[in-house]
Amino acid sequence: MSARKRLVVVEPHGFCSGVARAVQTAEALLARYPGETIYCLNEIVHNQLVVGRLSGLGMRFVKSVDEVPVGARLLFSAHGVAPDVVARAAARKLRTIDATCPFVAKVHAAVRRFAAQGACVICIGHRRHEEVIGVAGEAPERVRVVENAAEAEALAVPPDVPVAVVAQTTLGGEQLDAVMAVLRRRFPALLQSAATDVCYATRNRQQAVKVLADHCARVLVLGSANSSNSQRLVETARAAGAVAELVSTLEQIDELDLEAVHELGLTSGASTPESFLDAAVARLRERYGFPAPERLAAVEEDSLVFKLPRSRATALS
Repeated sequence: MSARKRLVVVEPHGFCSGVARAVQTAEALLARYPGETIYCLNEIVHNQLVVGRLSGLGMRFVKSVDEVPVGARLLFSAHGVAPDVVARAAARKLRTIDATCPFVAKVHAAVRRFAAQGACVICIGHRRHEEVIGVAGEAPERVRVVENAAEAEALAVPPDVPVAVVAQTTLGGEQLDAVMAVLRRRFPALLQSAATDVCYATRNRQQAVKVLADHCARVLVLGSANSSNSQRLVETARAAGAVAELVSTLEQIDELDLEAVHELGLTSGASTPESFLDAAVARLRERYGFPAPERLAAVEEDSLVFKLPRSRATALS
């Protein structure tokens, strides 16, 4: 007699408050100005389904403000932008709406504060990630980006310069801890603030996937390949002992070898819509015979709702 299959969806998962705010801002602009092209600098969040849906509703995603017609409406994504980008948009008389995640905005503010104190500001993060590019742009002459402990060890800072640290909000906890250990040892007077912490949603989802890995030897993380927080969930699940992989499309589910898997865990990144998780559950049940999913409450998460950007009141008036 074959073992009974289990499909376990862990809580919390999916959209964080910053992503929800950015997506709602984009939807509000599209609804307020039907027929007008609303531009967004880079992907509003790192999820191809979200970007595809908004594109279908009429939003146009661009890589540079120079691609946006003079005077048009431009939305800044949840990842934030550097001051020089804001200045270039103003020079083109663009009507901008800033959907930067409030937690990312706090990192920007910390960089400005530390730079004003004359500090060398170390930003722990992935240097090609849009969030880190924007943060470093707050004080490019003072910010140094480090991605790992080895880079932190090799970093050269003049002995008479104070050192401060901030971090990308979607880092893996272990990565952040490893770099921070090196920095605290090398720079005992290290300046830091709450901006050194990964955001609550990233932290909670990483902790939740660790619990999920204790229940299921196989874990699927739903999210796009360019989603930093989704990639960190895969790494966290693997470090906890599970066989984990990232799933970005329903077609990938069809290609997985899950026939012999009896216990499967499911989570999703902070930029992954709930509709994709629902579709993935339906496909897993149809394709591999899993039953209706169980819900595993791994981490308690308070409901946090951010107000839409203040600039939206002007942009939508």
